Amino acid sequence: MSDPGSAKVLVVGAVNVDLVVSADRLPQPGETVVGPDVASHGGGKGANAAVAAARAGAAVRYCGAVGDDEMGAAALAELSDEGVDIAEVARVAGVSTGAALIVVDPSGENQIAVGSGANARVDPDRVRVAVSRAADWGAGCVLISTEITPRAVVAAVKAAADKRIPCVVNPAPVLDELVEVLSIPDILTPNSSELRDLYARTPSAGADHGSLTETEMAIALAEGLEVTVIVTLGADGVLVVDPAGGATSVPAGPVETVVDTTGAGDTFNGVLAASLAAGDDLVVAARRGVSAASMSVGHIGARTGMPTAEAIERAALLET
Repeated sequence: MSDPGSAKVLVVGAVNVDLVVSADRLPQPGETVVGPDVASHGGGKGANAAVAAARAGAAVRYCGAVGDDEMGAAALAELSDEGVDIAEVARVAGVSTGAALIVVDPSGENQIAVGSGANARVDPDRVRVAVSRAADWGAGCVLISTEITPRAVVAAVKAAADKRIPCVVNPAPVLDELVEVLSIPDILTPNSSELRDLYARTPSAGADHGSLTETEMAIALAEGLEVTVIVTLGADGVLVVDPAGGATSVPAGPVETVVDTTGAGDTFNGVLAASLAAGDDLVVAARRGVSAASMSVGHIGARTGMPTAEAIERAALLET
């Protein structure tokens, strides 16, 4: 990373508690599978990315909401222990903290159901204030995940643009309201299915979009919206497409054993944001994010395998 000490990132998104069951296989519709145990981990795409950015060396502030319950207190304590500033996180009375129910099979594939809880109460005005304070703080990147209220997502995107802070949006899930502001962020980071969903909802989409390749859709989106599109492709790394349609493939790093892919995308987004905030160029930041994501899948839980800045640097040296 160019200068990790200078990297400042504001993350806006969901805070969840992940309940993870490891099973011999993923359940079919209507089927029950039984695993030997259940593990509880901190989660939420935004919160996971914040931890990844902090471990990568960035100073990180978080804006979101949790319930006024024990799960919320534990979730905030975990973030704080990772060095994430939680002053902008609301404690909402009368609702539960968000939770994700996750089943993982021996290959690391997963199925996830999320209960939004307090994430559905993230206040747009609070988000605007957090972005304004981040601008005064000198933030080099605002990273937004979309597991919160659509109005809060749109508020974050517009506020980052107003304050001229580079903005990365992870459109997971793709919200109808987000489509209206897709040309505002600097970078969109969909996975393959989200890319197809985004493309299908844009005016440039044709009737035959189902037959287009990921590269063709990413180029069409990037050129049409005049934004950078980075498509996360799991074991195939990422595809970086700039607003002029130039495409660069960044392969995944070596992985000895895949244990759990939960949080790999969040790891990528967090390290990408931290690297951009530190002054790395886009492809270098993407390479660092991919390397970190590859390291993260060797452990159960979204955050357990997220690497430190030192581990990312060692991997970068090995790759060069």
